Amino acid sequence: MHDENDGWKDAAAGAGSCDAPSQPVIATPRRVLKQTTFIRVGGWQRHRGGAGTLCDGASQLLPSHRASCKARRSDYLGRVQISVIVPAFNEEKLLGASLAEIRAAAAAFTRHGWGVELIVCDNNSTDRTADIARAAGAKVVFEPVNQIARARNAGAAAATGAWLIFVDADTHPSADLFADVAEQISSGNCVAGGATIRMDENILAANVATELWNWTSRIKKWMAGSFIFVETAAFRELGGFSHEHFAAEELDLSQRLKKLARLAGKKIVVLHRHPIKTSARKLKLYTPREMWAFFFRSLFNHRRTVRSREQAYLWYDGRR
Repeated sequence: MHDENDGWKDAAAGAGSCDAPSQPVIATPRRVLKQTTFIRVGGWQRHRGGAGTLCDGASQLLPSHRASCKARRSDYLGRVQISVIVPAFNEEKLLGASLAEIRAAAAAFTRHGWGVELIVCDNNSTDRTADIARAAGAKVVFEPVNQIARARNAGAAAATGAWLIFVDADTHPSADLFADVAEQISSGNCVAGGATIRMDENILAANVATELWNWTSRIKKWMAGSFIFVETAAFRELGGFSHEHFAAEELDLSQRLKKLARLAGKKIVVLHRHPIKTSARKLKLYTPREMWAFFFRSLFNHRRTVRSREQAYLWYDGRR
């Protein structure tokens, strides 16, 4: 019987059963076929004037080359490694439960024979965040500048997986959601994606705001920062999250990824069958006046608000 934990990589111990490249294996032949050429876009190659996939331009290849491309793609999918990255600033209250749920949900990947590593970026915490992460078997990296974008990028820099999944420290993914992610990865047509969200408490204001966000997210293909999955090559091609943003860095990344996806003939998806559960704690930690003040500043002076640590106090004033 297959052990669903076989593919889990204990990053703290450095053990793992999946021998996967840190970058995706690209199977597209570098050659000219009639008037058709293949050009490299960062970590990918794509068909000039056509769609880009893991085997970019495979439909235009001669049968022998198409078969070779398909075989290499199957080999790649058999050796995928997933890097789950959790940015954490003073998260000793919630981090342990989140890491336990991430590890349980990762069975959806190990069933495919894929390796999984867990990385926590300690974003200059003053509590037991790093100790809790190590006890959970995570690899811990340190980012001294207190900024969500930098924390996520630091985690990504230490990742070895062909795909990155960013999960917030107060967020709980399910095995069903990870299975949906695995389906998108296996399709070869997706470069990145997110998921609709639901709060862990039934609060009317939170429910209304969540429904509005989910509707907007699906239409605009905006990925919520609490859960993002992205092909490592694409993420590094774009330089990761912008260090200019102290908030809304996920929206900036979404916009840049959409442009890259269009160029490569791939897609951005927002999964909705199994919403990700995230904490409603901000509604208890901040008054309605504080919440609305940030909202209106973001609405009328977006650029200045999201690029200022002081203006983005909902994430940086230390309330937990």
